Amino acid sequence: MIFNFYKNLRIMNVLFIEDDTIETMKLQRTLKQANLNHQITEKKNGEEALIFLRSGAKLPDIILLDLNMPKMNGIEFLRILKEDEVLKYLPTIILTTSKNHSDLLECYKIGIAGYVIKPLKYQEYEAKLITLFNYWNINELVKP
Repeated sequence: MIFNFYKNLRIMNVLFIEDDTIETMKLQRTLKQANLNHQITEKKNGEEALIFLRSGAKLPDIILLDLNMPKMNGIEFLRILKEDEVLKYLPTIILTTSKNHSDLLECYKIGIAGYVIKPLKYQEYEAKLITLFNYWNINELVKP
């Protein structure tokens, strides 16, 4: 069983960039089961995400980014994001199945805030995501 150690957590705005519907459902299920009411904006690829980020909408507190996506993969998205004078400060956490060490190194070189490998077992996935959300909820970078 996963415990939520933090009381009175604030609601974060999260941009979730993922093309796999099952992964999106897993995220939603985890949030519901952990009673985390974060606002999730879902985009299917890097192109959609950049359009959203540049639309004038409220910027997210954090970005959860898959690497393997159509049209624009996660690394291409990261490069564009980190070259933008406003968007480059958004904490971006990779949430991927890729255990490719060169992907990991490239992402950190570009400037990510974290790299989480999605485990196969749902309970492990849930534990990782709850830990991730709890950490970013108390991180000073995303405080109002």
